[in-house]
Amino acid sequence: MKTSITKLAEAPKMYETENDISLKRRSELNALMNQRLASAVDLQTQMKQAHWNVKGPNFIGLHELFDKVDEAVESYVDMIAERIVQLGGIAEGTARVAAARSQLEEYPLAIADGMAHVEAVARALSTFGNEARNTINEADELDDADTADLFTEISRGIDKWLWFVEAHSQATK
Repeated sequence: MKTSITKLAEAPKMYETENDISLKRRSELNALMNQRLASAVDLQTQMKQAHWNVKGPNFIGLHELFDKVDEAVESYVDMIAERIVQLGGIAEGTARVAAARSQLEEYPLAIADGMAHVEAVARALSTFGNEARNTINEADELDDADTADLFTEISRGIDKWLWFVEAHSQATK
């Protein structure tokens, strides 16, 4: 049975919890974080796409770098999903949900050149970093310092990986 995108957008069930954040705010945080979870899952698969398909003179360095970025993003995926569940929500992190909701651009599948992957990976990291920073502000507006702090940690990590990736192209400009 196929699930439509409309069905994916329905408000998910919230579980009872003794957490003192109101149900209304927890529901809003759940929707916000599930949006970020979709982009994080997409980002992780994009990092693997780059890792698997990079070619050229800097192959081994980029292959290993993209794998390290993937590992870091995997931990961010887990952190976001666990925060959703801590607040009584359901982490909606399947590939189909991620594909329907991700805010990232489609990763170019036909590229092989290391510098083309550097550009695509940098663009994906930058977009996700922007989403993470926006989530910090939105979580603050919902009076959830813990979620804001979580996304501050994620944002710092994404910025570090963006720096590592962009360093491969900056010396040539």
